[in-house]
Amino acid sequence: MGRTPTRRRRLVSLLGTAVLAVGAGGALACPAQAATNVDYATHCVPPPIAGLPPIDGTTTAKISVDNTSPKVGDTVNVTYTVVTPAAGNPTDLALPADIMTPTGKVTLGGAQTGSITVAGPKKNDPVPGRAPFPSFSMTGSFTVTAPGAITLSPGDYNIHTSYILELDTPCTVTNPPAPVSETVTATSNPPANTRTISLGSASGAPGAAVAVSGSNFTAGATVTLAGRAGANQTQDTATVTANSSGAISGSLTVNDLATTGVVAYEGSAWSDAKGAGPAAYVVLDDTPVPPGSQKVTATVKAGTLAMSQAGDSVALSAVDFGSGNASTGALQAVTVKDFRGGPAGWSLTGKVTDFTGPGAKIAAGKLSWTPACTTKAGSPSTCQAGSAGVIGSGGATLASTPDGTGAGGEFTANAQLSLDVPAFTPPGSYAGVLTLTLT
Repeated sequence: MGRTPTRRRRLVSLLGTAVLAVGAGGALACPAQAATNVDYATHCVPPPIAGLPPIDGTTTAKISVDNTSPKVGDTVNVTYTVVTPAAGNPTDLALPADIMTPTGKVTLGGAQTGSITVAGPKKNDPVPGRAPFPSFSMTGSFTVTAPGAITLSPGDYNIHTSYILELDTPCTVTNPPAPVSETVTATSNPPANTRTISLGSASGAPGAAVAVSGSNFTAGATVTLAGRAGANQTQDTATVTANSSGAISGSLTVNDLATTGVVAYEGSAWSDAKGAGPAAYVVLDDTPVPPGSQKVTATVKAGTLAMSQAGDSVALSAVDFGSGNASTGALQAVTVKDFRGGPAGWSLTGKVTDFTGPGAKIAAGKLSWTPACTTKAGSPSTCQAGSAGVIGSGGATLASTPDGTGAGGEFTANAQLSLDVPAFTPPGSYAGVLTLTLT
């Protein structure tokens, strides 16, 4: 008899937690933009230990995205918010804060089918006895693989509770799919420009004709061959016609002593989308030396494109088991030296493996970075930092410089790193390999 009150209190707490899991979660991050609320029938099954029957009710939810007009290949971030759960707290017991971790699915339809896994942090406000449950949000992402209208509908969700016991309460859509809450319209990326040219020689006297050949132009297109002096086109031009395979072959007479390269392009003017080059070319000034004079020449020897690292290991900050926080740190600085002396720029990219640890792994797609790049004073080029976002196994750009006359210089690239460690990842050390490639 002496232990009966204690057992009763534990049972009441357990029942309160089990019912909470039917349709509750924390008040989490707001969605990125407005979306349409939809109602759908939900069948929720409390943990067997609770001794409660299934609850059939109505859930009100919405799906929002950070980009409603993506291109194929873009990553779209998705927020699934349960606005009104299917149940409230049926007991007189107030339920504590931060005991629930929601997970769920978002259903894709239309131009792209499948589902997205979403999850929310372990965070909720206390729930008074007999009070309605607050809303909760879960986030995830997907990569667009097809153009067209892609619909997003709420899917099944589960609430994991950590209060006295670790319990799960799955809630399923009674008549799937649920109504469409959000639609994104994806467009195709323009086709990559694969046009290329090569020259028969890299230099020549003023008035010499240089052979120009190329491939992957539009069949039958008129293609302009032109000299370049830095970023500016010279007066030296010629035209050729691409054959049925898109190949070109012709010659360009080069007179301008300032010429640094040759380009080829379709249309009335140069464009990156329909052009190729510049291919490096130098006009050799053979003007005779006046009597009593000496012509003095000097040679600047071209170097290489290379990189070096300040170190080969990065220790990210520790996270607590069950918290699902970000593990952060800084990439070891990378120095890029472009001493080639030509018009080509460079790109420094990175990709990462899965992080493996004691009996589990953290997916490569959980590692993100915020790149930065600085240019050493006096460098002809200016480096550009890559976009902040996921690195993953597919890779992302850390830094780059564009093509252009007088390209080159010395640059330092680095980045802040953030590894999204899922809640309840088994304790231990997790390691992945981040490979950097300079091209």
